Amino acid sequence: MLSSGSASGGGRSPAVLCTGIAVEDFLFKVEHFPAPGEKLYAQALVAAPGGCSANSALAIARLGGRARFAGPVGTDAASGRILDALTREGVDVSGVLRIDGGSVSVSGIFIDETGEKMVATRRGDKLADAAPPDPAALVTDVDLVLADNRLPDFVAPIGRAARSRGIAFVLDGDRATVPDDPLFAIASHIIFSAEALRATTGLHDLGAALRRMAAHIRGFLAVTNGANDVLWLDAGNVRRMPVFAVDAIDTLGAGDTFHGGFALALAEGRDPIVAMRFGAAAAALKCTRFGGILGTPQRAEVEALLASA
Repeated sequence: MLSSGSASGGGRSPAVLCTGIAVEDFLFKVEHFPAPGEKLYAQALVAAPGGCSANSALAIARLGGRARFAGPVGTDAASGRILDALTREGVDVSGVLRIDGGSVSVSGIFIDETGEKMVATRRGDKLADAAPPDPAALVTDVDLVLADNRLPDFVAPIGRAARSRGIAFVLDGDRATVPDDPLFAIASHIIFSAEALRATTGLHDLGAALRRMAAHIRGFLAVTNGANDVLWLDAGNVRRMPVFAVDAIDTLGAGDTFHGGFALALAEGRDPIVAMRFGAAAAALKCTRFGGILGTPQRAEVEALLASA
């Protein structure tokens, strides 16, 4: 049986370990995306941490959880800036593995007036094959593990260590893969992005895609789809959960905020459907603010939105 409540006792918030990729994002707010050869003046510029798991860790810290991040980073300046930013937000980065001579990916991102994004990324070096030196130590005193599937060699041993301890291992299916990906057999809960689920299954219909994945996955299975309903499987039946309607300013990091909110609520002992609603509320508020993951709300703001809905 999986444990999803706090193991810390004494009323302390649960500890959630986020493991996977970290990226540095440079966000430019523009009126519209540039045409070829066009020069634009940015209305704002923000440098922020990025990457699925690093983002989710920051979101969890903002939402009142005890967030930890474990992932491979380099010895380049961008890696140092990411770790400094996470630490300032209250994220424990002691589980980070620094690869000598390695570098993290860096993204330049245009955000237009509708909140849509255009992204160019310089890929990092020497991180893809990194593995955690002691996975069991990383999960010794945490209540739940949240991973992305961008760095499977790093996150899979941590996932197995979590499951051996009987704690939930939530997987963010952000990258297209294959239906029988070994990570799926480890996870207790998997929430795909619509893009990754469609690319993984070759099916456009998300309900049909979930059913196809159910043949390979025993745990909880869901998919997010931006401003559209979240879908999940309930005994083979596709269920829908409407998300919160907002005027989107910046959608970057919304999915990572959703996963962070879901993981924290699950670690607090809420059932997955309630946890998804909490994540959806956090993601909606994030979309109303420019700044990528730095637009993630505080806990009280999410609770207020849920109370008013």
